[in-house]
Amino acid sequence: MSEVKTNVVSKIATREGYGEALVELGKEHPELVVLDADLAAATKTSVFQKAFPDRHIDCGIAESNMAGIAAGLATAGKVPFMSSFAMFATGRAYEQIRNSIGYPGLNVKIGASHAGITVGEDGATHQCNEDLALMRNIPGMVVINPSDVVEAKEAVIAAYNYEGPVYIRFGRAAVPVINDNPNFKFEIGKGSILKEGKDVTIIATGLLVSSALDAAKMLQEDGIDAEVLNIATIKPLDEELVVASARKTGKVVTAEEHSIIGGLGSAVCECLSEKAPTPVYRIGIRDVFGQSGSAAELVEKYELDAKGVYRQVKEFLGNNR
Repeated sequence: MSEVKTNVVSKIATREGYGEALVELGKEHPELVVLDADLAAATKTSVFQKAFPDRHIDCGIAESNMAGIAAGLATAGKVPFMSSFAMFATGRAYEQIRNSIGYPGLNVKIGASHAGITVGEDGATHQCNEDLALMRNIPGMVVINPSDVVEAKEAVIAAYNYEGPVYIRFGRAAVPVINDNPNFKFEIGKGSILKEGKDVTIIATGLLVSSALDAAKMLQEDGIDAEVLNIATIKPLDEELVVASARKTGKVVTAEEHSIIGGLGSAVCECLSEKAPTPVYRIGIRDVFGQSGSAAELVEKYELDAKGVYRQVKEFLGNNR
């Protein structure tokens, strides 16, 4: 029987890239240390713990204390990566991150896994749809939300090489690998055009990048030529790219696995309102808490899949003829 070949896109969780990058960096940089809040297996820092047990500190379920320890290590010349679920890394430890890391501008990196509704069955208490907004509000904090495992790995390396506080968001669910090509390059503060178009711009981040690309194919069948941007760095935003695309198409849709309040959508609206007023529609979690369910069910429910993005873009264009 002959083998049937299919064009299957690989799916890997972005948190896998976090663990892999930490080990690679650890081999070259003895000053790198990793802190975790009793979640090493879930955040994937366990691979670093296995490779460098004397440079991995389990702080227990004490995220606020972990932020203080990371701050202390940074003042001693270490480069700490503190890790936990996004809900606890940003929610429980916000004050310590703001005052002990952000205020003095310390060289601490925050690796937050299990962000967004794709945490799934853990439910609303663990589905952090506010983390980008919280971290974006801290002066001097770089905020990164990679679209796949390739970009996640490169983002961790870039974060290490950046002097100052950095927040990187990772997901629990496996997502399509879309950046697996030799020309891919990640740079803090720079977005990229994944598909050129003239009728509408879809600016996406994280999980929604793959949804936006698939939605663009569906829109193309309807004669709508959508431009798709991947914005992995929420802060600093690539304003030059955003403004140029908005002026080109005249209509913008943002797409994120996060509240429409305070994240990518807000950043884009703030930028365009000042520099290139443009009609904008924000796709994301619309001021509600999540609920328990599988990642796939929740992505569909909140219309963050390709069909949902397609439907919302079509409706937006229909209302803005």
